[in-house]
Amino acid sequence: MWAFPALICALLVSALLLRRRPLMALAVTLAGSVAAMALEPGPGQGPPVQIVIAGAAGIELCYLAATRPRAGSVTGLAMVGVGLLIEAVLIPDPGGVDLAPFQGGVAVVTIVAWLIGMSIRQAQARAEVRRSQAATQTAMAERLRIARELHDVVAHSIGIIAIQAGAGRRVFDTRPDEARDALAAIEATSRETLSGLRRMVTGLRRAELGPEQAPLGPAPGLADIDRLAAMTLDAGVKVDVEWPGSWEPLPADIDLSAFRIIQEALTNVVRHAGTDECRVVINQRDGQLSIEVTDSGRGGDVTGTGYGITGMRERAALLGGDFSAGPRPGGGFRVAARLPVPAPAR
Repeated sequence: MWAFPALICALLVSALLLRRRPLMALAVTLAGSVAAMALEPGPGQGPPVQIVIAGAAGIELCYLAATRPRAGSVTGLAMVGVGLLIEAVLIPDPGGVDLAPFQGGVAVVTIVAWLIGMSIRQAQARAEVRRSQAATQTAMAERLRIARELHDVVAHSIGIIAIQAGAGRRVFDTRPDEARDALAAIEATSRETLSGLRRMVTGLRRAELGPEQAPLGPAPGLADIDRLAAMTLDAGVKVDVEWPGSWEPLPADIDLSAFRIIQEALTNVVRHAGTDECRVVINQRDGQLSIEVTDSGRGGDVTGTGYGITGMRERAALLGGDFSAGPRPGGGFRVAARLPVPAPAR
């Protein structure tokens, strides 16, 4: 009469221990089953106990294999085998009933439960690896985006500052008014660069900002082309901007990328072309935004080690667009990009 109460008590204690100490919970279940068989080895007592053992041990072993390292789950499987061996040796045939088929069933159920738990753990591990890879790829993409932004902001501004500083130094004694203008241009460019860098740092710290704090200013776009042309003019290169078609609002990523491509192209003109003028053509039609920056300078090639051409090409590729850059047949250099514009923005 004490067999099933003992087994039920063991199962209740095991249920309380399962989440934190699954190995101990399995040990309590096995100990309760052995005790139940030893306390009342009467006719018909063995099969029901074996069925209960199969269900309880299978659930606990599956949980153990799914949530704990492989060594722990193998230990649990061995514990079940030892428990069955003890029952077979100490209580071979309670009440004249052959328990071998039932014990074999318990063994099969526990092995299947262990395999199910292992498959669950492996699936969880694969999912964790995929999440980790996705997080790594996202972080790398973000780092690349930040590096590209830093290059575009700093390269353009420092190039202009260097040219203005050189011009101011040359005329400092003979033409102080021009030197003063160069210093004013350096100041304006420096402030613009500082604002851009502050905006980028704010974006990096956005997760730390409170809801009442907002970025210090909007990202630049094609609406700022005139200001960019004025800065380039201060560096000694006149920019002729043409808009053959109509201008309509663009998605933020396309607007920013178009501005950065033009900015980098103008930076290259200022630093490498050796000319005092260039032409920018922006056209938006048929779901496409086309950009062309041309100059009549000394030309060049795109095989250098700089990041400007690479960054422009990456920006266009990320948006599903096309990019090309190279010397013009008649002299000078040409940069062209074509960015698809989603339908809602047209």
